[in-house]
Amino acid sequence: MENTLKNKLANPAPLGLAGFGMTTILLNLHNAGFIELSDMILVMGIFYGGFAQIIAGILEFKKGNTFGTLAFTSYGCFWWSLVGIIVMSNFGFMVASPVSMGWYLLMWGIFTLFLFFGTLNGPKVGQGVFLTLTILFFLLAASEFTGSAAIHTFAGYEGMVCGALALYEAMAQVLNEKYDRVVLPL
Repeated sequence: MENTLKNKLANPAPLGLAGFGMTTILLNLHNAGFIELSDMILVMGIFYGGFAQIIAGILEFKKGNTFGTLAFTSYGCFWWSLVGIIVMSNFGFMVASPVSMGWYLLMWGIFTLFLFFGTLNGPKVGQGVFLTLTILFFLLAASEFTGSAAIHTFAGYEGMVCGALALYEAMAQVLNEKYDRVVLPL
């Protein structure tokens, strides 16, 4: 009975990947200097980057996927915490220093590196998402620790690649399932 239920559940990964991918692209358009940090990015961070990924993580739990549960729920909470830091700083509550932000981003980079190792037996695109995300967190941490605008800008470009890979993986999973064949390779 339990296996029957698992098999009837839709794949929640595309929801989480799309939420992550689109929000990551938007934030990194800002990091690369193309757009201002605006309410649009923060709202995407709360709802699509945050809420949608947490929903995907809970649904991965229901399917028995520990990796998906940890990844989607954690990165959903990452978006909520990042928006919280930005909003609280804008209102003058506990302003995050560059050093504290550097440590925050470094911890997320270390966490993501461990998750990257969990992708090595899966699709190449998923490996690319976690590898580029690991690099992104390390670049952003280095930017905060050093104050380098050049590293920050480069991180923005690299982050857009990461977000695009996640969005591609989401669309590949949906289209491949919908057409019951490989439309977009993973």
